[in-house]
Amino acid sequence: MLGESFERKRVMSAPILRRDWASGHLDRVERMIGITIDVVAATLLAVEIVLLAGTVFARYVLKSPVTWVDEIATLAFLWLGMLGVASALRRGLHMRLTFLLSKFSPNRRAGIETLSEVVLLTFLATLLIPAMELAELNHALSSPDLSIPGSVGSMATVVSVLLMIVLLLIRLFRTLSIPAFILAILGAVVAVTVLMLAGPLLSDLGNLNLLLFFGFGVGVLILVGVPIAFSFGTATLAYFLLTSDLPVSVIAGRVNEGMSHFILLTIPLFIFLGYQIQYTGMARAMVDFFSALIGRVRGGLGYVLLCAMYLVSGISGAKAADMAAIGPILAPAMKDRGMREGDIPALLAVSAAAAETIPPSLVLIIIGSVTGVSIAALFTGGLLPAIVSMLALALVVYLRSRNERRGEGRYDFRLIARTFIVALPGLALPLIIRAAVLEGVATATEVATIGIVYVLVVGLATMRTISLKRMAKMLVDTAAMSGAILIIIALAGAMSWALTQSGFASDLVRFMTSLPGGKVSFLAVSIAAFVVLGSVLEGIPAIVLFGPLLFPAAQALGVNQVHYAIVVLLSMGLGLFSPPFGYGYYTACAIAQVSPDAAMKNMIPYLLAFTAAIIIIAAFPWLSTGFL
Repeated sequence: MLGESFERKRVMSAPILRRDWASGHLDRVERMIGITIDVVAATLLAVEIVLLAGTVFARYVLKSPVTWVDEIATLAFLWLGMLGVASALRRGLHMRLTFLLSKFSPNRRAGIETLSEVVLLTFLATLLIPAMELAELNHALSSPDLSIPGSVGSMATVVSVLLMIVLLLIRLFRTLSIPAFILAILGAVVAVTVLMLAGPLLSDLGNLNLLLFFGFGVGVLILVGVPIAFSFGTATLAYFLLTSDLPVSVIAGRVNEGMSHFILLTIPLFIFLGYQIQYTGMARAMVDFFSALIGRVRGGLGYVLLCAMYLVSGISGAKAADMAAIGPILAPAMKDRGMREGDIPALLAVSAAAAETIPPSLVLIIIGSVTGVSIAALFTGGLLPAIVSMLALALVVYLRSRNERRGEGRYDFRLIARTFIVALPGLALPLIIRAAVLEGVATATEVATIGIVYVLVVGLATMRTISLKRMAKMLVDTAAMSGAILIIIALAGAMSWALTQSGFASDLVRFMTSLPGGKVSFLAVSIAAFVVLGSVLEGIPAIVLFGPLLFPAAQALGVNQVHYAIVVLLSMGLGLFSPPFGYGYYTACAIAQVSPDAAMKNMIPYLLAFTAAIIIIAAFPWLSTGFL
């Protein structure tokens, strides 16, 4: 999903930052840019919530739908997403692979980090003019209800690209000496010039360019630390520039289109709802209730973790947020009970992966948006597979908790009743959300809006923990995280479109459908492929990139698309949380405050149980389709 992100950490041996007057001015400029982005993005998100809440009220209470609101909401969403991309860049939230970088010496790593920033700067500078051309072309178009010029939405990409260019230039200037800064910029210009001159030679390579740009090129960019989304974008842009006659403005158009699907508005809404649940204390109240109910049995806190993870999973939009809401509460008590130290992050990580199919899962929403599969059907199909996965992990907890001591004292039914009353608003929320979407009472966007209003009212009325300062922080954090997710969808979608236009998609479908063994071989290869993709690319980029390519192959073989979606989603989760490459594993270790080395071997039984659950789910399609 939606992912988990990496903060930029500059090593101590990097060039010492200059403290002259220029650096001081640049600091102020960057701070002003950051504040402006955050204020505007947070305001747009607040406006979105108010507009959608008003639409829900008009539709369900006044019985008078308001259609023109969708136009404003879509436009505001596009600006929110693009400003969120810039905010995520400033905060270092874009998903990137750092496993290889961590193996280098500090000096070497600093050099590679600078190289990745120069690559990103080059991509943005190359995209700027085509984005401006697209805005000019779209100006003649207008929205049907309010006649808003099409250039208003397109300018969001232009402004975001400009802001990111400025932020990257400031970062490079502060980090490098003046000669090194000039050399880096000149080096980027020379590299682009050489590639442009080599264009005629590359165009003669035919389909080998697919391997060169989308295989080798993307792989190298990801390994040197370029954010995954921009690795996709850079490779796609280079492919168009050097091997085709299509205008580069096509890429800018794909970005705009990928960021403006109305269904994707659920992403910031559910992320904001997840922050609300944490800030109001609802997550902790639910954990307290489960602890009082089943926490006293041997291994009980492991079962509490599973129950809590499955209850809150998917609402926040990020697995790291789910783990952060539960892990710090339970980890100390689990250690006191005698649970193996390495088992805590292992169970936390694998339960987060296994809960990916619990609605409202943002990854399921994204799968539906890029493949055309019914989101309500995906939500329905994800319930039983999640139970199968949970039971498999619960069995491991039972087997590994024989040496743990039980909770002290007898069951306190008064405590259970008291914690239940406190937790009831939180316990009801996921059930309301899932029931409303599954029964078709409301759309996912409307349900998310209702959930936000519900938590706001409950938080103010009962827990009194939502302040204006916290609300502002939640809005800003939501915008940044949403931008980091949405740009992956947009740029991975552009790369997937390029692969489709090249004929690779049809070749892939023919290859996958011609495998000996039919459905069985296809599912087995898909599971293995998405485990690897989930480990390297993270779930959202992998599904956006390969979903539109492989889902037609599944349909051609007679594999139910809901069943296939659940299988590949769980497989990606397995890769995402598996060491040594899956960064979700390291996130779980950081949250549980356990060394990754100490937890590595403890992952094995949980991963084996989860793998067995995936095989069972793949072998019995009824588990995913029985209630459709």
